[in-house]
Amino acid sequence: MPRAQPLETPQTSQPGELYEQDFSAWIEEQVGALRSGQTHRLDMENLAEEIEDMGRSQRRAVKSALIIILSHLLKYRYQPNRRTNSWRATIREHRRRVRDELADSPSLRPYSERILDDCYQDAREAAADESGLPIASFPAVCPFALEQVLDRNFLPESN
Repeated sequence: MPRAQPLETPQTSQPGELYEQDFSAWIEEQVGALRSGQTHRLDMENLAEEIEDMGRSQRRAVKSALIIILSHLLKYRYQPNRRTNSWRATIREHRRRVRDELADSPSLRPYSERILDDCYQDAREAAADESGLPIASFPAVCPFALEQVLDRNFLPESN
């Protein structure tokens, strides 16, 4: 399949000007410069910032998905009479999202392990808010290992 032709971009005099004027055009220009080895055309300052943002975005995505999984696992365990297919579907979808992120960036696994307890505290609060149960209904310490949280088949039993 032929590659799409780059968009026409406004002419700028400074490397960062296009970044401010037309982000999409800036990306095309930077990709073109990288692919052709024309490093003198690269907007190093903004490229570095965007790459850092990509890393933060991946970490936020993992954290958000872990909180959602954990809150649903808590509700699943502590509200067995209210279990729904929707809860299971939400758990499955967010597990998939985390697995995808970890497949793309395996170095996020240690990060996931490091933040699991913090995510659990946020999930505990969310589960209390969503269920109407007192926060003390849920263990103060995360009862799930990361392997369980991400296991396709794991669903906690009722206490």
